[in-house]
Amino acid sequence: MYGLWKPRVLGAWRVPATGPVILAVNHSHNIDGPMVMGVAPRPTHFLIKKEVFVGPLDRFLTGIGQVEVDRSTADRTAISRALAVLEGGGVLGIFPEGTRGEGDFASLRAGLAYFAVRSGAPIVPVAVLGSSGRGGRLVKALPPLRSRVDVVFGDPFQAGDGSGRRTRKALDEATERIQKQLGEHLHHARRLTGR
Repeated sequence: MYGLWKPRVLGAWRVPATGPVILAVNHSHNIDGPMVMGVAPRPTHFLIKKEVFVGPLDRFLTGIGQVEVDRSTADRTAISRALAVLEGGGVLGIFPEGTRGEGDFASLRAGLAYFAVRSGAPIVPVAVLGSSGRGGRLVKALPPLRSRVDVVFGDPFQAGDGSGRRTRKALDEATERIQKQLGEHLHHARRLTGR
């Protein structure tokens, strides 16, 4: 990432040094996940759609511990692998919107709340800014080479209410808390970076 672009990483010290953590990353461009993997202070295992696991990329992504997920169904294998990352004290990266979009955390899917409430792992919001917009001269689908991309890590927070409940109502309430926290972090990150 540092060879192709100029990442400016802010707040990486906020990621707990040990124990399970969930990085909740906004997603507006294909490079957002690799950018966070490249600059995060700890190795990160992302939930990645199965369509990406093709050809040599399959072996590479599997080899570096990324978690393949079938988004068309409740993928029990992916859920088990993601929970195993957290149970082992690792870092799980999630795009809470489920797919690439505006990157504004406007519509969250329930997966993030489920993993956070089930594991008890704190969520660290991550805003990637500058990856979308204008395309590069050589490869239009990528940001211009050597352009600045900001990665802003926020303060960790708990999604659950502390009761340990995992009911549909508890997950809905956790999703609301998460959306509020992520929205506030994104607003702060934009103000901080001027984007």
